[in-house]
Amino acid sequence: MMTRRDGDSGQAPQGVPATGEAPRPTEAQRRYLMRGLGQPGGKLPLFDEDGREVPHKTIEACIAHGWAERWIANPVKPDWLVCRLTPAGYRALGAEPPAGGGAPSTPS
Repeated sequence: MMTRRDGDSGQAPQGVPATGEAPRPTEAQRRYLMRGLGQPGGKLPLFDEDGREVPHKTIEACIAHGWAERWIANPVKPDWLVCRLTPAGYRALGAEPPAGGGAPSTPS
């Protein structure tokens, strides 16, 4: 018999399914990732639709799940995470990754 630890509800953490299926983005992560679908190279936004900076927690969670990857360093604002969708990110949204293996290694 397993005992429950304090803070352990017995349920999978948010965004992580209880079964062996792949995790799915939370609503905030999904909104962030969706914005990359229409962008060249799958570039993800630094700011939301209202002009507020996308929370680093959201970006870092998407990177940790493999849905986004760091793309380039911003020399003017090194703390900004400039990212793009990965093939796994496209699939998490129900979209097909671009043909040819994705975007170039650097933006034009």
